[in-house]
Order: sequence, then structure tokens, then C-alpha cells
Amino acid sequence: MFILSNFISAIAKILDMVLSFYYWIIIARAILSWVNPDPYNPIVQFLYKVTEPVLRPIRRHIPIPNIGIDISPFIVFIIIYFLNSFLVQSLVDLAVKLKH
Repeated sequence: MFILSNFISAIAKILDMVLSFYYWIIIARAILSWVNPDPYNPIVQFLYKVTEPVLRPIRRHIPIPNIGIDISPFIVFIIIYFLNSFLVQSLVDLAVKLKH
């Protein structure tokens, strides 16, 4: 069972790293929204391509008209926090229980 435990632990660590990386990508995207970036810049294009598939559905389902502030990154932060607190921690706890 230690092999399965190590496998689940590795998945939890990778998922934690991916979520943390995406957290910082969302922060970069939010900071870019405060300025007028060059839309042809490869970094700007990458950030838009990576974040827009997640942010667009949130904007569509939770429209806040006339506020002038996009709260979709904040909602994504809450989702990332939930996934880190619940899913990653549950995988770590499962891996620990399988070792014993």
C-alpha cells in the first residue's frame, strides 16, 4: 500500500503546485487589467489564453453590471483556496492513512 500512498501524495503535491501557479497567473492577469497592455505581447496573450476559459464562465454566471470592477479573479481565488484546503488536504490525509 505504500506505493499507492506515495502516488496519492505525489498527486497532491503536483495539484498543490499547479493551483499555486494558477493563483499567481490570475494575480498577473488582474494586475494587467489595471493598465493598458499591448494585446500582441506574447506574455499578455498567454495570460489571457490561460485565464479566460476560467474567468469567462464566472463572469457569465455572476454578472455585476455597472460596478466597474471584475470580481471573477476573487471568486477564482476562493475556488483555489477551497481546492487547496479540501481536495489537496484530503489527498494528503488519505496518503497518510494508507501508509499505516
